[in-house]
Amino acid sequence: MKTTDEQIDKIIHEALSKEEAEYYDQLGEQSLLDMSLGVFQGRNKNIYILTLVVSFIIFGVFVYCAIQFFNASDIKEMLIYGGIALWSIISVMAVKLWHWMEMHTNRLIREIKRLELQIASSKK
Repeated sequence: MKTTDEQIDKIIHEALSKEEAEYYDQLGEQSLLDMSLGVFQGRNKNIYILTLVVSFIIFGVFVYCAIQFFNASDIKEMLIYGGIALWSIISVMAVKLWHWMEMHTNRLIREIKRLELQIASSKK
């Protein structure tokens, strides 16, 4: 018997109580924007906000060093500003990768909860 995701969702909705059905609807697919903003919820939101602020500060350092790199008159200054600019852009990329991994973790947790709910509803 082949069933689509929509048919499975309909069967699960029929088997669940009203509160459980509302919770199940919250576990659905999220857009990229919802996933990005979802990282800033929960018990670690202060850490995520702090890393976002630090990321913006480090990006500002990158812009400043890039400008100074092109305005530098000797090679020693160019190497210093270029090295700091390289370090800062790599740091920003690392923070962004960490945020993407957290988004992925949240998505996996949501899918596990959805599976748990499907298993619980099929045992009724």
